[in-house]
Amino acid sequence: MWVAIFALTAAVVWGWAYPLIKLGFAEFGITQDQTGSKMLFAGIRFFLSGMIILAVAGGRRLDFRLKMPRSWWFIIAYSLMNTTLHYACFYFGLSHSAGSRAAILNSLSVFSVVILACLFFKSDRMTVRKVVGCVVGFAGILALNLGSDAAALPLTGVDGGVLLGDGMIIANALCSAFASLMTRGLGRRVDVFVGTGYSLAIGGALLILPGLAMGGTLPQITAMGSIILLLLIGISTIGFTLYNKLLTCNPVGKVAIYNSLIPIIGAVTSCLCLHEPFYWKYVIAGGLAAAGIYIINKGK
Repeated sequence: MWVAIFALTAAVVWGWAYPLIKLGFAEFGITQDQTGSKMLFAGIRFFLSGMIILAVAGGRRLDFRLKMPRSWWFIIAYSLMNTTLHYACFYFGLSHSAGSRAAILNSLSVFSVVILACLFFKSDRMTVRKVVGCVVGFAGILALNLGSDAAALPLTGVDGGVLLGDGMIIANALCSAFASLMTRGLGRRVDVFVGTGYSLAIGGALLILPGLAMGGTLPQITAMGSIILLLLIGISTIGFTLYNKLLTCNPVGKVAIYNSLIPIIGAVTSCLCLHEPFYWKYVIAGGLAAAGIYIINKGK
């Protein structure tokens, strides 16, 4: 029950990030083509989130193995995969690809984790239930984009070609999938809360640097923008802490499948916050995603 509650909580808070990011860009005056500014914005968010987690977890003793060079290299590699490369590819790809198709391609990370976990972990075995659950869950993502003109655009993306558009979104999905698998190794080297804090802080800093190098700035700073940024920091803090803890002590596939709800929650919350039109396909998509979660997690 607690696994379901924590996994749902992580999915819900991450779903709220969709409209808040759009509102944050508007408040800070970041336009669609300012990829460097988007990376700077994301880097500040994750860096501060990581520092908050480290401050809260300050009383926890670091595992002695963290002093070994291999452990530090693992944490740096995890930071790159989980934060820096993950979100750099996401923001860069989103700037050159249609939003609805990006959501479909990004959802590949959820189902990739379920499949890859079966190859790397004995606790995750490939079963007919998992195959059916992935198919049903992916059908929910497809239902979310039924009737979208952007989803029907050619594979070359909006204006940047396959590499800059769809290629970057797929790379983002793969980074997310492998980072989820690496979380189990992170928990073996250091307390998972401390490791999560390090990964977000280091990964955020490594997003800020290229963002500045690309000429990224925050064109304007408002009180509402600062509040939105604080909310996004809270989302990262809660979401990554709960999700990473679950991955270290549960079958990866059974936890990761809950993330199929994130784009659906993002669509619904966008209706509430951005006054976007509500479609009944959101209900269908949510039902299919929930069915996929149930199929994978139900007992024999």
